Amino acid sequence: MAALGQLIAGVAHEINTPLGAIGASISNISNALENSLQQLPQLFQQVSVQRQADFFALLAVAQQRSEELSFREERKFRRALKKELEALGIEDADISATNLVKLGITPDNVTPFIPLLQDPNHNLIIKAAYNLALQQNNSRNIQLAVERASKIVFALKSYAHQDKSGTMLTAQITDGIDLVLTLYQGQFKQGVEVVKNYQHVSEILCYPEELNQVWTNLIHNATQAMNNQGKLEIAVTEQGNQIVVQVTDSGCGIPPEIQDKIFAPFFTTKPVGEGSGLGLDIVHKIVDKHQGKVEVDSKPGKTTFTVYLPITKELPL
Repeated sequence: MAALGQLIAGVAHEINTPLGAIGASISNISNALENSLQQLPQLFQQVSVQRQADFFALLAVAQQRSEELSFREERKFRRALKKELEALGIEDADISATNLVKLGITPDNVTPFIPLLQDPNHNLIIKAAYNLALQQNNSRNIQLAVERASKIVFALKSYAHQDKSGTMLTAQITDGIDLVLTLYQGQFKQGVEVVKNYQHVSEILCYPEELNQVWTNLIHNATQAMNNQGKLEIAVTEQGNQIVVQVTDSGCGIPPEIQDKIFAPFFTTKPVGEGSGLGLDIVHKIVDKHQGKVEVDSKPGKTTFTVYLPITKELPL
């Protein structure tokens, strides 16, 4: 239940994050559109045909941007561009450099726009281009946020609507692991690096819903062991007639003297209120139900839980 509670909290955060991004982007689009409607008539009345061509060239550069610059990259380009514009005697070099970098203009491609920057109306032209590009960028942000939210909702729906009939089904182990990983993305963003090493493995006859409880508990324990800061490695291989899943974290490790106790019911090393001591007991029982086994190998900085599941494709008699 502790793992489920944390999972639900993480999913709520993951849904709220793209919703917040959508709300902010809509507000930005509304403001930019209002500014554009005010600026464009003035722009085409005041500037020459050549400067209008420069305006559309700026928009073309902005549209070709494949990804956003990091804060550090943006600051680096802005400073370099400001210095170059000041050397050319461009007025308002700081403001122009800031807006140009947001449009994708850097010291490497600014040369064709020097005549524009020397025009008395250069600020009007740059701001108009910036406001139009801003609408495109925020539309892209909305699209990404919607895709992210849809992925989370689909994963949550799949997690909640799994077969509960108690019937064994043929399933791909990695699908269930990826489903749980998707639902934990919010917690991973706090500082967990996830490394997946999957081999192509056979499908097995299993109880997918119950195995997802195994992956949920192991991943939950791993993130807690690292205080949400570290590396989580998940390896899936096929060895002989069994699927082997290894969940490894870079946490503090499990003391040797208690490693043989951790699968016992109600045994926990967590503070009161943070764990029931049933998570690993549930893991052990579910794996045992699948006629598999689970082992642990732990030392400071590396703990690995290994789950062995037989490759069964026919219902047991």
